Amino acid sequence: MSTRRDFITKSLVTVGATVLGANSVQALTNEDLFNKISVRDNDIILFQGDSITDSGRDKNNLNPNQTGAFGNGYAQIAASHLLNKFAKNNIKVYNRGISGNRVPDLLNRWQTDTLDLKPTILSILIGVNDFWRTMDSNAQNTPAAFKSQYQKLLDETLKNLPDVKLIIGEPFGLKDVKHVTGTWYPAFPAYQEVTREIAKEYKARFIPYQNIFNGSLKRAAGDYWTTDGIHTSLAGSNLMAESILNAFKMPNE
Repeated sequence: MSTRRDFITKSLVTVGATVLGANSVQALTNEDLFNKISVRDNDIILFQGDSITDSGRDKNNLNPNQTGAFGNGYAQIAASHLLNKFAKNNIKVYNRGISGNRVPDLLNRWQTDTLDLKPTILSILIGVNDFWRTMDSNAQNTPAAFKSQYQKLLDETLKNLPDVKLIIGEPFGLKDVKHVTGTWYPAFPAYQEVTREIAKEYKARFIPYQNIFNGSLKRAAGDYWTTDGIHTSLAGSNLMAESILNAFKMPNE
């Protein structure tokens, strides 16, 4: 396994077991244990994932830092903010999300769409389709298989990019908004738990999108934040962008 995984196994797991108790997986994602990501000169930031990241991007435009290459979702909002705040650092920001993708799809295109770009900061949001296709297309999958595939993806990443800073986003769904029905439960949360475990295992920043969206329901109904329980409205995209930007140390912080 990778050095990063070995480190987590030997140290943070012990800390979680002895200090944080049963809720250690969630607790280990707190800012107290994982420092914010510092942006350096010439950093390459890559957003990867499925349709939530894709968000209608122009797939013929593979250039960094261009509006059309980002679609109209959270990645575009987050990228525009990063490019503004770090204008002096000559950063490049890419979006390579593709609608409908599951982890096996990422594995199939990882060399071209990730490794060849040599990102120094890599954000991944994947998992909702890995579960959803078992509901609407009779696909065969389990949380254990999902985890094994995700580990393979990250092991390959760290083999080629040992110093990359990882951000793992939690797949989310807002119950009783169109596609996300009661039939998703209790199976879907097991896939979400895998992403928390993965973030802990690989010492990645974890974005708990489900909790973030659940909290947003105190301000507005689910169909205000998403169009169908999964894909975000303009407000939901901004909520996601705010959340991922919080993983970065901004200038003068």
